[in-house]
Amino acid sequence: MNEPRFLNKNILITGAGTGMGRATALRLALEGAQLALVGRREEPLQQLVTEIEALGGNAVALSCDISQYKALTHCAEQIKNRMGHLDGVFANAGVLGEFQSLSDTHLEQFAQLISINLLGTFLTIKSCLPLLESGSIVINSSWTASAVMPGAGAYASTKSALLAMMKTLAVEQGANAIRVNAISPGIILTPMADDVLSPELENTLAEHTALKRNGTPEDVTGTVAWLLSEDSAFVTGQEIIIDGGYTIGGLRL
Repeated sequence: MNEPRFLNKNILITGAGTGMGRATALRLALEGAQLALVGRREEPLQQLVTEIEALGGNAVALSCDISQYKALTHCAEQIKNRMGHLDGVFANAGVLGEFQSLSDTHLEQFAQLISINLLGTFLTIKSCLPLLESGSIVINSSWTASAVMPGAGAYASTKSALLAMMKTLAVEQGANAIRVNAISPGIILTPMADDVLSPELENTLAEHTALKRNGTPEDVTGTVAWLLSEDSAFVTGQEIIIDGGYTIGGLRL
């Protein structure tokens, strides 16, 4: 029987308290990973640690605002002291912001999206690189980076920038045996999505998806696990869209 893919591997996940981050943490724990769980709110992180330990896994909760570099460097110091190094990073944390047209988006709203989605991801990776002797970084972008959803323009702008960052990092870090890739999830029913999607809109979006349903956080975890594992050892600089065929769904009315 093969050993778990992440046995003796240390993985950091941002935005780990809910949604795709939480689901991925549980998936990786079942495959043997030791996890550093980063998020703004400590309570859901601690609940997740309890669940992972009940599964026989090992995890530490690190409450942190990823837009604050000093806070991230402190997290990195804690990880170094506890784990010694990292083998992978899932830079997952992000916010959707207000669902409105670009013309109605205020400067402060756009700045917050840049601060968390773009700058926060950059700072996460920058603080973690010294702990990565080799391994894999996965950035959570969005299907809106290459397709249009009116109302999500500011969010999409930050997510598009992440793809440029990902490709540049892949080239720059390749010689260090560090792979960098991105996932672009489609309509995934997370707590963040629930805040802006009405049941009627959810049904409409599902109808425009080739698989005739919206995604769940668990639909994302397999791809993230693959990209973080040695199963994808020759894959870097790539974007994988996880959308059930939404972006090839044809005419939208």
